[in-house]
Amino acid sequence: MTNTISRQKFLQYTASAGAAVLLSSLESFASERPDKKLRIAIIGCGSVSNRYIPHLQTSSLLEIVSLCDIKYDRALAQAKQYNLSVGTYPHIDKMLGGPPFDMMITITDMQVHGELNKIALNAGKHVWSEKPMANTYAEGKALLDLAKSKGLRIWGAPAVVNSPQFAFMSKCIQEGKLGRVASAHGQYGHTGPTWSAFFYEKGGGSMPDLGVYNMATLTGLLGPAKSVMAMLSIVNPERTVDDKGKIKVEAEDNAHLLLEHDNNVISHVMCGFNYFDPHGHEAKGQSLHSIQIYGDQGNLRLIGYDWETNGVYLDNSWTEPAKLYQQDSEGYQWQEGATKIGEALVKGIEPRINAEHALHVLEIIEGARKSSATGMKVKLQSKFKWPMIPPTPKGE
Repeated sequence: MTNTISRQKFLQYTASAGAAVLLSSLESFASERPDKKLRIAIIGCGSVSNRYIPHLQTSSLLEIVSLCDIKYDRALAQAKQYNLSVGTYPHIDKMLGGPPFDMMITITDMQVHGELNKIALNAGKHVWSEKPMANTYAEGKALLDLAKSKGLRIWGAPAVVNSPQFAFMSKCIQEGKLGRVASAHGQYGHTGPTWSAFFYEKGGGSMPDLGVYNMATLTGLLGPAKSVMAMLSIVNPERTVDDKGKIKVEAEDNAHLLLEHDNNVISHVMCGFNYFDPHGHEAKGQSLHSIQIYGDQGNLRLIGYDWETNGVYLDNSWTEPAKLYQQDSEGYQWQEGATKIGEALVKGIEPRINAEHALHVLEIIEGARKSSATGMKVKLQSKFKWPMIPPTPKGE
């Protein structure tokens, strides 16, 4: 009798084992600290913290205990502005020597996310990281492996899969309301941030800042991408920013990607820092669609952006006009990821957001840059659990 198993069964087994390890880390935290708040440390007290801090304060299960920023006055200012009696620090090492905490939220310049997240994991902390969670897929995969080895969790933004509009679109696709799905498109852009140079420096760019949302949405709806082809460019070679004045642009400010999914589905993402939009970066009141999914029996159009959702049009009738569904965002906000993840840790439940999905998006970005540089299609290796929202069983 042989003890060998097929590669497919082995992968299924290891995936299940990995999921069990991850779930056990949630359950162990919940059992170790019943009825206690999750202690939060925030590193990076710039503009994004003005969205994160108030949202975290809405949760009775979370408590901010530390703020850190290399520009120390910003940590002090945020503690004062949000009436926080917390430790304030100019460096992560100082913060780790302060009050104990359970999870670090990383919202610094994107180029240092990977190294900061590694320090936190090595110190025994869970991590929620703004996008991207690392600067390369290999670095991100090493972070996930490190977290698993220590019984910890790491997650990466964005939180687009949390919206009820995403759930509605996913169920429409899984339940066959579009027929055989063929193509999809996502777009997001504006005229570019002015408050920091890091968006335009090496390791920045429109893909990890903007395109990441559409990549997460489209792969979340259509499944992991098998390959990517891309053309990237720098349209505006110089920028004037608040912190450094006039700078040279080193990362793409214009990007087009083609993604190949299973079942011959192709999706397209375009993003950039040269896109005029009167709604601008805030996107309030956006009535145009940013995501389209096409099948041979219907199509879906997401109104607004996937991080600022306003409804979904379903058009699947030859005689009736398209109908607008799910206009209510039910409290969903793009900055909710850290709050929802923290609450999941306290409750010992598995959230919809997962690190493997964030890693897959990171591999797409890296593959797109390679494709643009070589003119070749680049195969992708990473996967994540999909569909993220299974179809509703018949009869329910």
